[in-house]
Amino acid sequence: MSNLLVRPTQPDEQGRIIEITPATAGWQYVGFEVYQLQPGQVLEQETGDQEVCLVLVGGKANISTGDQLWKNIGHRMDPFEKTPPYAAYIPDNSQFRVEATTPLELAVCKAPGFGNHKARLIEPDERKCSTRGQGTNTRFIQDILPDCEDADSLLVVEVYTPGGNWSSYPPHKHSEDNLPHESFLEEIYYHRLNPCQGFAFQRVYTDDRSLDETMSVENQNVVLVPKGYHPVGAPHGYDLYYLNVMAGPKRAWKFHNDPAHEWMLK
Repeated sequence: MSNLLVRPTQPDEQGRIIEITPATAGWQYVGFEVYQLQPGQVLEQETGDQEVCLVLVGGKANISTGDQLWKNIGHRMDPFEKTPPYAAYIPDNSQFRVEATTPLELAVCKAPGFGNHKARLIEPDERKCSTRGQGTNTRFIQDILPDCEDADSLLVVEVYTPGGNWSSYPPHKHSEDNLPHESFLEEIYYHRLNPCQGFAFQRVYTDDRSLDETMSVENQNVVLVPKGYHPVGAPHGYDLYYLNVMAGPKRAWKFHNDPAHEWMLK
């Protein structure tokens, strides 16, 4: 079984189905959790030395932190409604409380924080939506926390890939701290499929093939990308959503295409 593939568990007493820490991932920067909360269920956490981006993948909630209270936020019940989500940025050395007001799928994205930013609500109408690629390489992007907006480490984005299409393609990597040419970013992919019984494929590989794994990805699986190229393919009939969380020593997304496949961009 792949060390890069993380499958969900049954919800624990807190509603958690996914838990990834730098220690369990074997890396330094990115942490990630997913919760399935029922109406009235509450999640409370201290952020410690981590900044946090709370993403309402589906459902509504009350969120509070410090003297901030955002009541009954959220509008989409399912990510495949394909509208931008509500999210909240919570700085390090803080705390947050999430109370589900409907069934709630909540992603908790974490990376090192340095006290430079205040808590804020990230509303859907503030999000940039765009299209990348062409033909069967077309996918649709919804920025949540891009590198042009305030945060210390986190980069967060949603991507929709129609059935039969490829994404993160042509293959690219961000494995070297070599700006302005390439940045080093650890990355997670949190996958959802529609219909949910579907599957997709993701390959993670390096130039020298010292890392080369191809995984069959099912609904609510996470793929860890510590380095290397990481293309994704969605079979016909199954639309793919994924939530990307990235962080590294510098907060910049600068990637390098696999030279063997870069001809497709010409």
